Amino acid sequence: MTSRPSSPAVLGVSLPALAALVTVVLWASAFVGIRALGESFSPGAMAFLRLLAAVLPLTVIVLAVRLRRRSVVGDDRPVTTRFPRGRPLMLVIAYGVAWFAGYTILLNWAEQHLDAGTAALLVNLAPILVAVAAGLFFGEGFPRHLVIGMTIAFAGVVLIATGGSATTDAHADWLGVLLGIAAAVLYAAGVLIQKSALRTVDALTATWLGALAGLVATLPFAPTAVSELARADASAIVAVIYLGVGPTAIAFSTWAYALARTDAGAMAATTLVVPAIVIVMSWALLDELPTGVGIVGGVLCIGGVAIARRLFPRTRRGGRVDAARSHPVIDEAPGADLETESRVADRSATST
Repeated sequence: MTSRPSSPAVLGVSLPALAALVTVVLWASAFVGIRALGESFSPGAMAFLRLLAAVLPLTVIVLAVRLRRRSVVGDDRPVTTRFPRGRPLMLVIAYGVAWFAGYTILLNWAEQHLDAGTAALLVNLAPILVAVAAGLFFGEGFPRHLVIGMTIAFAGVVLIATGGSATTDAHADWLGVLLGIAAAVLYAAGVLIQKSALRTVDALTATWLGALAGLVATLPFAPTAVSELARADASAIVAVIYLGVGPTAIAFSTWAYALARTDAGAMAATTLVVPAIVIVMSWALLDELPTGVGIVGGVLCIGGVAIARRLFPRTRRGGRVDAARSHPVIDEAPGADLETESRVADRSATST
């Protein structure tokens, strides 16, 4: 009997599990970083600087991957670049502008009115919004679990909005809640557009070009960014560079690595811990906490998402438990949650 190959490990730790851990911690730190930088950078300028710091290492990664592919070929034949053109390119640009630029600016703005933990809880509504759009436009309908999950998550949003913040300077208000929800809407729109783009564009190229499109879209904020950068202290400059390199460039790569080697349902459940990590980090680093009512609302939001995405195991008659039929929960990783689909498409193309 042949044994199933095990995942690569270092010092007894599974590399995919380690990559997933790195990803969720980096994503969580982004919410705290954005909140901390609110006094140094305006929302648009922060988005521009973050994307600039992300595009540079992503460009290096893309070049390194293409050079590696060329060396693997081992002869003088040209290596297919798969650079998108026409409609696929337009889709990549559209999702980059909506997700990398619009979402980031709205989230930066929202965190001027919300503590980091509350903002992270609101952003986790995006998977439900994706499911709603799929029901409206893709003919997937509105099954009972989706309606129940939406209702519970909406109740959680109401509690978050009325709960405020336990910290006096973290004045959670309705404007912040609306901005957080708007950010989640752009997040969901970016996923839906990206899903169409990744039918013909590989995930790494789509992520790189999407970030580049977002950078171009935020160019109007460049003069303000330069002005604010000149007045910012060294720690703020380091922090905004970190937002681009860590939660953006590095986290994208570790998420894609983990998802390619791990069950999508398990990865989806993993991302649900991001708000909890954000709340702990925000408490430790910024001395900010949502109120008890806000935390209860956050739990309802996460529970609603889990129900809507079928992340809980279902018990059949006779006591058998089925694995939940789930979809990847999106967070701060454009391009990563659809890496598997892109890979399957690539294999199909090469086999024909």
